[in-house]
Amino acid sequence: PPKKILDDGLLPGMDVVGVRFRDNIIFVPQVLISARAMKSSLAILEPLLSEAKIEGAGTVVIGTVKGDIHDIGKNIVAMMLRSNGFKVIDLGIDTSIEKFVDAIHRENPQIIGMSALLTTTMVYMKLVIERIKQDSLPVKVMIGGAPISRNFADQIGADAYAKNASEAVMVARELIGIKDRNLHE
Repeated sequence: PPKKILDDGLLPGMDVVGVRFRDNIIFVPQVLISARAMKSSLAILEPLLSEAKIEGAGTVVIGTVKGDIHDIGKNIVAMMLRSNGFKVIDLGIDTSIEKFVDAIHRENPQIIGMSALLTTTMVYMKLVIERIKQDSLPVKVMIGGAPISRNFADQIGADAYAKNASEAVMVARELIGIKDRNLHE
């Protein structure tokens, strides 16, 4: 099944790539090749995961924060949310505060999801949250990404943190009050 391929093959494989890169066993070219393979795999899996889609969960605006151009994790989260009935508005990479705020006004989502892979871009999550609170926008904020932790989410005032795509779906459902339906496996 497609979810098993994702959960038991592709995601653990990318975890290995991340660890080997961190430990200087592999380098940027190998990471880029792995990322390209992952992107190709997701293009094949997404329609299969969406076939048994549950409708009407809610709307999520998602993006990788300003200064960060990494999108594999965000793309997986977006795919998983879609396959579980969420309408996903993907703002892409290097997303400014204004772009997030404009999308909130335009799309009226229940949730905004922010991703960061670089520790240097994590600060933008806090700036987006401050702006959302300043403008009293009625949206829940969920954050994630390799350097992000539950502690960081609490420190910056995020409503939720998800450590991976499957958890992001569960967290998103909780944020909008869906507790009774089973997740699409």
